Amino acid sequence: MPPLLLDPQLAPAPVDLPAVPPVARIRRRTDWAQRALDIVIGAMVLIVSAPVLGLAMLMVKLTSRGPTIYTQSRLGRFGRPFIIYKIRSMTHNCEKQSGVKWSTRGDARVTWVGRILRKTHVDELPQLINILRGDMSLVGPRPERPEIVTTLEQALFGYRDRLTVRPGLTGLAQVQLPPDTDLESVRRKLKYDLHYVENGTAWMDVRLLVSTVFHIVRLPFAVSRLVLGLPGEPEVEPDRVGRAPVDPNADTAVHTLCPPTICEVTADAARA
Repeated sequence: MPPLLLDPQLAPAPVDLPAVPPVARIRRRTDWAQRALDIVIGAMVLIVSAPVLGLAMLMVKLTSRGPTIYTQSRLGRFGRPFIIYKIRSMTHNCEKQSGVKWSTRGDARVTWVGRILRKTHVDELPQLINILRGDMSLVGPRPERPEIVTTLEQALFGYRDRLTVRPGLTGLAQVQLPPDTDLESVRRKLKYDLHYVENGTAWMDVRLLVSTVFHIVRLPFAVSRLVLGLPGEPEVEPDRVGRAPVDPNADTAVHTLCPPTICEVTADAARA
């Protein structure tokens, strides 16, 4: 049994889910429009943010031991593996001391510079290289590690359908929901990912990029939904309408049996 499912609290619960679109029903996207958007906007953001990126890497180098950039294997479109890049925000080889767990509020593994980088999302900027290379898009489902995909696709019907589009730096799920904490939180995000896979367009990508800016400056998604007309909980999760809203900027909780989606693996550790 996959490690994620060993804990009975994380085992798939008998929850009524909306029908998940099989691969055969997923609409063919206009790839050239999305790719053009990725190249033009990705290159512009990388050029404009280069001084910030350089300063962030310098601060990481001066304040903590280890490389400034770490790499990790993720699955791209159609399950092709690629190496993702991020600025290191945790202590070097943190898993050797802490073991496998998600990040928490006040996590001692996160450096003081790393807290600033995470708060501002500057640690994500190196992924623009992945976007220009074609590994990722600006918008799409969150890229996941191969071993986690293997586990989750056994627990969640249709999980691998996320891989019919390129993974993204931001997305419909990322701007509305907090980071994963357990299987149920992944189940919720899957609904948003599949909604994007089936209905996503270049125009939706543009609106999601604007929504991401709103998200970074801490505006609630209700503003994006009202101003940009993006699908939200009523369209994607009508069964949850009326419940208390979630904070997409909330910290994650620890579960030591869950695979490491946040605890970082440096370039040396990834190759080991």
